[in-house]
Amino acid sequence: MAALTTMRNIGSEMARKLAAVGIHTPEQLAAEGAEGAFFRLKAVFPQVCLVHLYALEGAIRGVEFNSLPPDRKRELKAFSDQLK
Repeated sequence: MAALTTMRNIGSEMARKLAAVGIHTPEQLAAEGAEGAFFRLKAVFPQVCLVHLYALEGAIRGVEFNSLPPDRKRELKAFSDQLK
């Protein structure tokens, strides 16, 4: 079982927060999806922001968060805005 920190964009602090909401492996993160994981994080850590959502999506895709396609960034921003 690989550690979350083996994924791009996931450092020890993000891994700690994900573990706190029940996501412990890259497979669990992928199954939950960026939006699902962000929703869970936001419930426990209200200070998480759009960059965290981008980081989660990038981790799942295996790319740096700032390399996400513009259309996907717009979708993620719209999702994040709905949670405010």
